[in-house]
Order: sequence, then C-alpha cells, then structure tokens
Amino acid sequence: MTGTMAVRLLTLRWVRWLLAFTVWTLIGLAFAGQLYLVRAKLGDPVSWQFAIGRNLADWYVFAILSIPVWWLARHFPIERARWHRTLVIHLAGAACFSICWMLFRAALEHFQSRGDPQPVSFETAFSHALVATFVFNTLIYWALVSIAHALGYYLKYQERTIRAAELEKRLTEAKLQALQMQLNPHFLFNTLHAISALMHQNVEAADRMLARLSDLLRYALESTDSQEVPLRKELDFLTRYLEIEQARFGERLQVRLQIEPAAMDANVPNLILQPLVENAIKHGIEPHARPGIVELRAQKQNSTLRLEVEDNGAGLQSTTPSGFGVGLSNTRARLEQLYGSDHCLEMLDGARGGLLVRLSIPWRLAKVDQ
Repeated sequence: MTGTMAVRLLTLRWVRWLLAFTVWTLIGLAFAGQLYLVRAKLGDPVSWQFAIGRNLADWYVFAILSIPVWWLARHFPIERARWHRTLVIHLAGAACFSICWMLFRAALEHFQSRGDPQPVSFETAFSHALVATFVFNTLIYWALVSIAHALGYYLKYQERTIRAAELEKRLTEAKLQALQMQLNPHFLFNTLHAISALMHQNVEAADRMLARLSDLLRYALESTDSQEVPLRKELDFLTRYLEIEQARFGERLQVRLQIEPAAMDANVPNLILQPLVENAIKHGIEPHARPGIVELRAQKQNSTLRLEVEDNGAGLQSTTPSGFGVGLSNTRARLEQLYGSDHCLEMLDGARGGLLVRLSIPWRLAKVDQ
C-alpha cells in the first residue's frame, strides 16, 4: 500500500515540484553550513547570510538546469540495446549542462556584486567557475541521470505491481461471476428441474448432467490462478457449461466448434469464453422458440489469435444499450489490463443476422510442462 500511495503522489505535478524544491533547498542549506564552518575554522569567517545566499544561488541554478536533464534521462534511457548512441547524447548533455551552469552562475555573481567596491566581471566569474566547477558540474549531471533512471525503474516496478494486482482482481471477479452464474437461482433451478425430468426418462442422462453440474462448480472453485491458460483447457470448462445448457434447451441449441488445431495450444485469458457464449445463449437463443445455433471459431492470423462467437439471434438489437453487460464489461477490462492496445473486442452483425463477437489477442503458445 505504501508503494502504491507513493506512485499516486508522484503522479501529481505539484507534489513533484514541491519535492524537488525541498530537496534542492536542503542540499543548498547543507552546503551553506559546510561553507560557514570551514571558513570559520580557517580564520576567514563569513556571515550566515552570505553562506546561505551563495549556496542557494548555486543549487537553485542546478535545480533549473535539472529540468532538461530529467527530460533527456526520460527520453534517452541508457539501455543495453542502444547504449552507444545514448552515451554520446548524455556526454554532450553533461558538457552543455556544466557550461550552462557556469554561464548562469557567472551572470548571477556579476549581478550580485554590482554594488560592491570591486564588482566581479562576468568574464572573471566564468573563468573561475570553469576551472573550479566543470568536473563537479559534470558529476552532478550524471548523479541526476542516475537518480532519474532509478526513480523511473522504481515507478515501473510499482506500476507492474499495481497492474498485477488489478489483473488478479479481474480474474477473481471473472471467477466469482462464473460461479454466480452457476449458482444463480434461475440457472440452478432450471438445471435441477431438467435433471428431475430426466430421472423419469433417462437415469443415465440425468446422472451425467448432475456430474457435469458438479464438475462445473468444482472447476470454478478450483480454477487455476493463472491469468492465461491453453485454449484446450478453456474449452474443457466451456464444454461442461454447454452440456448443461444443451440439456436445458434440447434441440433448440446447437453448438458448432471450428477450432484450428494449432490454436488449441495458444494462450487465452482464463475464463474468457464462457461470458461470450453465455451472452450468445441469453440474447440470441433463449428469447426465441426456433432452433438456435452458437458457433465458436478459433484460428491464427499472422501473429494474432482470433476468437469468434456467433449466434443466429436478433443481432445487435438484442444487446444492452452500451453493447456490454456486466460480464462482458469485465471481459473488456481484463483484456485491457492484459494486452493494452494489442487486443480488439468488437460486436458485429453476423452473417446469418445474429450477433458476432470477435476477439483478437496476441498469439502466444502455452508453455509445455517438462
């Protein structure tokens, strides 16, 4: 929680500016104290006003110049893939940073000494700064770049942590929604009623349906915590769900699978297909007396896995006004967390007038257990 709060605070611009001002002020005061004590020890004391004014002026110039340094560090991070080019950029940046500081400081010292008996000329102040501070200024530049990199890595780590927590939350919500669907009184009543009716007609079929309901509930409760699973495992869960629905609807529900063999080992988000198929049954099959068809297709297209769920219902007009119910809204949010802009979830009119839900995600093969 502390890391999360820190990341959120650092995203506020005024917090960053206040933190930077505080840090630079504390550094300036620390060096002012050192100057005061050293000069007193050498028998050439200076006033606190002189020590503080001089050092705050020095470090506030550093503070101003740190802004372009942070920009360079953010846009040209030193990475293994292109470190030669980046190093040249930062070497040039360090030289410019040091020279700019000396120019600013010389101009400031010349301005501050205008009322003195012997004012310091700009040329003299710059020459003194060039000899005394060029290397020190360069070290300050590299210190700023190092801090920017460290802070950037920290923020990325925290963002990944927050992202992982969000994914876990979405997966948990998907499990709970799947379990809620299975324990929904209407769904459970219809399933038990179908089992009861089958008991008088076909005991073996009723027993199989009861076993499928048990398997479905057990899978939802014991489902893996993995964000992605092979498509074949996702289809195992979906098959249990569809067997129960087919027992309920009988000949009114036909399910067709067109799964490319290579796609069976591709990774898909865990529990991603059930809400899509449930949506097709609820809006495309259940409201109509005529036979309904639900087709599930999976195929590889270049570096993308395309999944499609199509029904022969009423099409887009049967969906919610926003196009996504609770289950599908959670599906869209999970996809955004998992793949960012590398996915596409769209709802279209199907070829037979029903609804076509098309999902495209990056093609990634599941790891084979050794």
